[in-house]
Amino acid sequence: MSENQTFAYVLRLANQEMLGNMSLEQEAVVNEHFDYLQRKLDEGKLVLAGRCLKGEFGIVIFHAQSQQAAEEFMKNDPAVRKGIMTSELHSFRVALLGKE
Repeated sequence: MSENQTFAYVLRLANQEMLGNMSLEQEAVVNEHFDYLQRKLDEGKLVLAGRCLKGEFGIVIFHAQSQQAAEEFMKNDPAVRKGIMTSELHSFRVALLGKE
């Protein structure tokens, strides 16, 4: 079994016109997305997740055992899987982390 690696994916709305103007169906998918990330946090896989206040992009930083596992993590995000958001995966290394 390999050691966990850190990855990040950048999320962007598939259509910027959705910002502040989502249908009920799109809002439901965003809620699924939040629940998915909450479960990953509870499982100890998620490092952090958040978005820019103006909605330009969001970022998810997480641990996975391999590039393939990281791709699966990202592609299983309901917002990505259902086409509400596009995603771009990157290997990532946390250099500094503050305490709240």
